[in-house]
Amino acid sequence: MATKTISIDLEAYERLRRARRERSESFSMVIKRAVWPTPPRTAGALLEALETTPVLSEGDLARLEEAHAADAPPKDPWQGS
Repeated sequence: MATKTISIDLEAYERLRRARRERSESFSMVIKRAVWPTPPRTAGALLEALETTPVLSEGDLARLEEAHAADAPPKDPWQGS
């Protein structure tokens, strides 16, 4: 198995050491069972993202509407036509 050497500060080392379930458990095992929480999705984050999202032109919107109107399900969904 390939390995990679990393540097961590003493506080991180102590936290890893304390998180071991037994002395023989490796730091790799501790890290693999760790839960990394994802930040919650908020309305504020959505508003921030919308501020940097480009606005579609009227022409782009018209082309999207035309494509949507022309998009119909196939007559026979099993044959694709």
